[in-house]
Amino acid sequence: MPRMAQPDDLGTRVTALETQVRELAERVRHSEQDAAAARVLAGGADRDVTEIRGEIRDFRQATTSSFNAMRDDLTDLRNDLTDLRQQVGNGFTEIRGKLDATAAGQQQIVDLLDTLIGQRDDQ
Repeated sequence: MPRMAQPDDLGTRVTALETQVRELAERVRHSEQDAAAARVLAGGADRDVTEIRGEIRDFRQATTSSFNAMRDDLTDLRNDLTDLRQQVGNGFTEIRGKLDATAAGQQQIVDLLDTLIGQRDDQ
């Protein structure tokens, strides 16, 4: 026949169980608080990650826009330099033509002076 617990023994056991239940309840309460704090931290980290992703996306778009603007500026600069090179070339060609015409005119003057000097020496 099983032995019945003595009342003092039962009271001690109940007190021990109550103490264990209180300790477990305290642990559960701490675990719940830790879990709530972890959820808050995870939510903050999620917001931070979302914010950083947005900042990276904005930075990438700004950088792409800047590079595209620089590329456009470089294309414009190349076109301007090509135009300038053509204008300078045309200007040199024009000046060269004027210098050639001036040289031809001076040569005619020299020829006329030589003719006049030759005629005067003949007299």
